[in-house]
Amino acid sequence: MNFPLVRHRRLRQSAGIRSMVRETVLNVQDLVQPIFVTYGTNIKNEISSMPGVYHFSLDTLKNEVDNIASLGIPAVLLFGIPETKDSMGSSGFAEDGIVQEATRLIKEWYPELLVIADTCLCEFTDHGHCGMVHTFERDGHIHGDVLNDESLELLVQTAVSQAKAGADIIAPSNMMDGFVQAIRGGLDEAGFQNIPIMSYSVKYASAFYGPFREAADSAPQFGDRKTYQMDPANAREALREAESDVLEGADMLMVKPALAYLDIMRMIKDQFDLPLVAYNVSGEYSMVKAAAQQGWINEKAIVQEMLTGMKRAGADIIITYFAKDVAGWINEK
Repeated sequence: MNFPLVRHRRLRQSAGIRSMVRETVLNVQDLVQPIFVTYGTNIKNEISSMPGVYHFSLDTLKNEVDNIASLGIPAVLLFGIPETKDSMGSSGFAEDGIVQEATRLIKEWYPELLVIADTCLCEFTDHGHCGMVHTFERDGHIHGDVLNDESLELLVQTAVSQAKAGADIIAPSNMMDGFVQAIRGGLDEAGFQNIPIMSYSVKYASAFYGPFREAADSAPQFGDRKTYQMDPANAREALREAESDVLEGADMLMVKPALAYLDIMRMIKDQFDLPLVAYNVSGEYSMVKAAAQQGWINEKAIVQEMLTGMKRAGADIIITYFAKDVAGWINEK
């Protein structure tokens, strides 16, 4: 059967019909809002490369959390900028670390708001890498090898300290081999068997992270992260990474970035039955914001189309700096 008997436009004739047959719907419950917390007092500083995103000190954090909670957003993802850094990232697993302190406050204010703790060392190390580093000089330049197995112990300490502070979900983003197994074992041994792991399973060495490195003050001081984050040209490798995390005990799988990797998201969704998380990263956010500020695009329409595409590709959860905006638009309806 074909035209004129079949007319596909019949189901597009009105807003009511289009809504009735819509296959993919973006909901507030899909969203996670990242927050950057920092030391000091009376700080609410806009990040220059991410308009509308701020650094908050603990004493200014509540207004932001009030806003997030009032919009019905179910979860926040915490990143911390410490006062001091060292080669081990020890402030990342300190009991009075910035993420731990922020977690306690948020759980005191809003016990039902889920706190997801990013579990990495790059914000806390003086070299900016995601694990311990063996450094050496060659040809007049500093080089370094990121030490995989030695880093796992520090990542376990970080995850356990975050769980002790009240984090509801541990989200390790370091891309060390065996990190899920190590963290799962450490959490279980410390009595946190019921704390889920949202693994950054498929994390590419992407150019889309640029603005985040300003936001988190986490740019590597030498070299790059290509020895542990994935090559953007590779797809099948993503399946191997995700399978390892599934076997090691991950509860949720993430693809990061999202926009340029929708094919990867669909592959992971089709292969594994765990909840899938898309990270709509800083570069994706900043591109849209910059174009919108120039009047070149309709920000609201672009953002909703972009995030709907991520959900259509298989995402169950979307981490996005647009979460508050999107929640407001959805609630207006």
